[in-house]
Amino acid sequence: MEETQRYSIAFKGLKNGHHEYRFVVDRSLFEAFENTEIKDGACEVRVDLNREESQLVLDVSISGHVVVACDRCLEDCRIPIDFEGRLLVKFSDEVREYDGEVLWLLPGEELVDLTQYIYESIVLSLPYQRVHPEGECNPEMLERFRIVSEHEFSAIEQRAASHEHNGGEWAKLAALREQMMADTPQAAGAADPEKEKQ
Repeated sequence: MEETQRYSIAFKGLKNGHHEYRFVVDRSLFEAFENTEIKDGACEVRVDLNREESQLVLDVSISGHVVVACDRCLEDCRIPIDFEGRLLVKFSDEVREYDGEVLWLLPGEELVDLTQYIYESIVLSLPYQRVHPEGECNPEMLERFRIVSEHEFSAIEQRAASHEHNGGEWAKLAALREQMMADTPQAAGAADPEKEKQ
């Protein structure tokens, strides 16, 4: 994968102490991972690598934004990214699994590949709810997905209780239909199927 070269650090030959690195994340990183929710993005990754005798300590900060689908209107939505974390790189003759906090390398390896760590850090820093700021959602999409509020539903139930057409559940459905038609802008010019039957 070409991305692994973009986000790798060659540590062989580095003296003990601090070394700084910067990377730029764009759409290609997210395209390299299948089933990602992230469509695009622009982030800067800053790495402060401290080389010690037996390990590498990487303090990583990521800032920028990514583009995902808004949970409310499904249109593209920019979400800011602000992440700080620490990754330890240790060495072992045995092959060990990366656990998100410690990356194990064989003694002869010369590169630290940060691709997976950067991607996971961005994904984990996304908020649980990904929505546009209030008032910035696409109004047409919101109207399509509009949900009847508790107040509206209560009013519909009250009207349904007094509705005599077929009674019971049919009355509730008819009242709900009337409410939805009344709330739809195009309803004024729409024909009433009940009147057409008469």
